[in-house]
Amino acid sequence: MIKKLIAECLGTFVLVFFACGVAALTGGNEVATSLAFGLVIVAMAYSIGRISGCHINPAVSLALAIDKRITWKEFAFYSIAQILGGFIGAILFFGIAKMANFSLLGDACNNVIKAVSYDVSINDYEFNLTFGNVLSSIILEIILTFIFVYVILNVTDSKNNTSLIAGLIIGLTLTLVHLVGIPLTGTSVNPARSLATALAQLIYSGRAIALAQIWVFIIGPLAGGALAALIFKCLHKEDTKDIKENE
Repeated sequence: MIKKLIAECLGTFVLVFFACGVAALTGGNEVATSLAFGLVIVAMAYSIGRISGCHINPAVSLALAIDKRITWKEFAFYSIAQILGGFIGAILFFGIAKMANFSLLGDACNNVIKAVSYDVSINDYEFNLTFGNVLSSIILEIILTFIFVYVILNVTDSKNNTSLIAGLIIGLTLTLVHLVGIPLTGTSVNPARSLATALAQLIYSGRAIALAQIWVFIIGPLAGGALAALIFKCLHKEDTKDIKENE
């Protein structure tokens, strides 16, 4: 278990440090950030996948717990390790940038659709959430996470012959998800990475704007992951039945 938790912590650290780092450096450039997240997933899948499964995302771990591939105890410890790894990655990246007096173009945090406007130079902001902003953001995060996690459940299923290219498929799917979501919410689909950058923003800038709306990017991805697991179990129940009958 310890090795698995260290692997999850390391994987989420790399995800936040590099992918969220690219987002911050490029001002959330859609193509660059999407590719960064996708490439990190590919790299980590082939690095720590054989140790922990390379979840590096509580929404993925939740889906696998629902599908009984991991225990609920493992889900809890995985989530803690992921949040810790993401937090370390965020603190280190933004800390290095601050020490070097490097001007970041973005903060790599998620924003509820069109809900927030602020001047980063003086740290003043307006924070006006509406029901439509919140609902649309949650729905989008549910959909994006559902697609991402559903693909993961399929390509990592023991009945599929995709183990050799599973990491590549998952990485490309995450890239696609970000291409759609970045212009709208910034794309989370991962509560650990969103919480990590929100905490880093609070520590280094004193702005609690991302932390105040973090619940949207926790509820949405977790709901999407759970939905993916339920749909997967429903659609693939016949596959399991057919296999048992053939045996």
